[in-house]
Amino acid sequence: MPASAPPTNRFERRRAETRRALLRAARQILAETGDTGASIQAIAERADVGFGSFYNHFASKTELFEAAVADALEEFGQSFDDRLTGIDDPAELVAAGFRLSARMADSHPELMQVLRRRGLGHIHSDNGLARRARRDIEVGTASGRFSIADPAVALSALGGTLLSLVELRFTRPDLDGDEAAVNLAEMVLRMLGVPPEDAHEVARRPLPAPA
Repeated sequence: MPASAPPTNRFERRRAETRRALLRAARQILAETGDTGASIQAIAERADVGFGSFYNHFASKTELFEAAVADALEEFGQSFDDRLTGIDDPAELVAAGFRLSARMADSHPELMQVLRRRGLGHIHSDNGLARRARRDIEVGTASGRFSIADPAVALSALGGTLLSLVELRFTRPDLDGDEAAVNLAEMVLRMLGVPPEDAHEVARRPLPAPA
């Protein structure tokens, strides 16, 4: 989960750990079934915390599950920042994002299941991958790399295509995920106004090695 400032005393450390345990439990439930109907008692038991502890951190299950989704999406976005540091071409960032997402279905299945089940409602959020995608679209448009009429529409197209790729990875594990991601990345770059030959080349550039 995304790092935050460490608690300064034992009470704060225990409180922070309880919150993290509740978020982990909520993420597991979202990844497994997407069902938010679990009782607070069941969530607390899965988190191995007392029932009363729940209300010290969240006012409702809705608040908890929304926080769990936001937490997962921020972790998703941060993983891209860590891996793609040093790439300045917004087209390459978009393509690499698609390709890394396909691979994360295998390396981070819980995280990607949360994205699969709840990502659509966060395509235009102010955190997680959406914020980073919006940044790349704006940079690409300002530099002339992309040619688009409406950044919000472009963000919708990018987000929807990415979620479709994630869905494909889970429902068709027999397909070559890397190849599917490269082909989709090339299509998206062309949609953003990148010339066809350029889009073909950019979508196939070597991915940065893990840090």
